[in-house]
Amino acid sequence: MPKWRTVAKVVLPTALAGIVTGVTLAIARVIGETAPLLIIAGTTDSVNFNLFDGRMATLPVFAYSSVRSPGVPPEFSLDRAWGAALTLLLIVMLLNLIARLVSHFFSPKGER
Repeated sequence: MPKWRTVAKVVLPTALAGIVTGVTLAIARVIGETAPLLIIAGTTDSVNFNLFDGRMATLPVFAYSSVRSPGVPPEFSLDRAWGAALTLLLIVMLLNLIARLVSHFFSPKGER
């Protein structure tokens, strides 16, 4: 049996759950941490309503700027900041749940 066929039939199906879980958890970690996003995306001083043009603030940056410099009635900015934090938390939890489900369904049959 050739080496490539052994890799395709044995190694990849066995390692697929771990690979997909690792990638999903890495994405969730990058989403959840503020510092890498601040370095990569930076900040913007205005709200961009066009999804396909211009710079857009990330959720951690949006929450930070909403708390740091609220508007005239500060309640609305603080509510938006808490909403951004909740959205970020839900995205990370959803990605972790997807990683667990993929790990469960693609794990070898004897380890379930």
